[in-house]
Amino acid sequence: MSEESKGPPREGSLDAPFRRPIEWRDPDYYDLEKVHAELQRQFDVCHTCRRCFNLCDSFPRMFDAIDEGPTGEVDGIGTKEHDHVDEACTLCDMCFLTKCPYVPPHPFDIDIPHLILRYRAAKRRAGHREGMREQLGRTDRNGKLAKPVAPVANWASARTNTPLRKLLEAIAQVDAEVELPKFHSRTASDRLKGPMQPNPEGPAFGKRKVAIYATCFVEYNEPDVAVAAAKVLARQGCEVKLVYPECCQMPQLEAGDVAGVAATAGRVARAFAPYVAEGYDIVSLTASCGLMMKFEWPLMAGDDPDVVKLSAATRDVCEYVVELSKAYGLAEGLATLDEGVTVHHACHARAQNMGAKSAEMLKLVPGLKVDIVERCSGHGGTFGVMKATHGVANKVGRPAARQVVAKGAGTLCSDCPLACKHMVQLIADDPKVETPAPAQAHPIAVMARAYGVL
Repeated sequence: MSEESKGPPREGSLDAPFRRPIEWRDPDYYDLEKVHAELQRQFDVCHTCRRCFNLCDSFPRMFDAIDEGPTGEVDGIGTKEHDHVDEACTLCDMCFLTKCPYVPPHPFDIDIPHLILRYRAAKRRAGHREGMREQLGRTDRNGKLAKPVAPVANWASARTNTPLRKLLEAIAQVDAEVELPKFHSRTASDRLKGPMQPNPEGPAFGKRKVAIYATCFVEYNEPDVAVAAAKVLARQGCEVKLVYPECCQMPQLEAGDVAGVAATAGRVARAFAPYVAEGYDIVSLTASCGLMMKFEWPLMAGDDPDVVKLSAATRDVCEYVVELSKAYGLAEGLATLDEGVTVHHACHARAQNMGAKSAEMLKLVPGLKVDIVERCSGHGGTFGVMKATHGVANKVGRPAARQVVAKGAGTLCSDCPLACKHMVQLIADDPKVETPAPAQAHPIAVMARAYGVL
């Protein structure tokens, strides 16, 4: 199918959507005057449609600004309103993927998340940077600094440590009420230094080799997830190695550093190139990183053959287990779990357009009650922890948290560990909720428990 629509514009589109390459090398990409003009053009289409009003706070801000402006149309807003809409966007991609009838190949050519990305890149090039948010986004540096002093770092950043958290809020604008991730003295790479021996009785034995991409969050903050993934995959008979060159740079993408992300994509792709050449499947452990490797990197570095090959070889960990189950069946030994699980289908998992693979995987556990919540958690990386936007993150996430409570399961899983943590805190802090907040876990950790290996 041609990428360009034929004939006159029509209302909506039934054609398969696609995304245009991110033209970050073109000087026009950073021309603020042209970016503002494109914001006005696309906002005008959004204004006349309004299907996205209930996805996040960006669209209500846009529509309110237009409605309350002097003309009641898009020509009554400007840069200030553009900034206000930009502030609330977490680049979740749900408007592009689930709501908008005007995405390419429709001639209206609407892609608000990537337009917001361009706006941030242009502002960044013009000298506007959010220094503290960018420092928080340097996850590898922060994780390496915290590793040797992890107990002290965790004590200092604990929400119960009010004096230090208030100081952190004053200095770094990190909201004192946010439960921050914990660091570990032994990272995922420390715990999985050598390849894990595959189960010779596993149905995939001799057929599959896996290089697990730890992701920065699992490497430094939840290393047990990597161990769980390695054990589950080895149980299937897969040869398993952990590979972690560096962060995928999703935080830098959110900050508009597109050139930096493209450079990282090339470095990580070169690190994985020998594994891809040897027939390894690449498995990502968090949804945002899988989205970056599969979709975002090729849009900004599609001329790099290693990036393209890595994209084709990458699977989400739950997606991969489901793939194994369909190709070979699963290894014996899955036991029933009594707890019941609610799966939060994270936005960046949905944006991969692969279906609810975490829920599909957990339904393979005999007798396990699995429910799904498919609303945004509101967290959005650094968006959910900064003082300026934490309140908005809570506002967006509360409906999802209420759905989790209504399901009544003992465990909440999410493809996005930050989303899971955020919703558990929302539930725990809600005075209207009388039951304890659910335990939080990565779906692959639940699978490992069912196998009795974690």
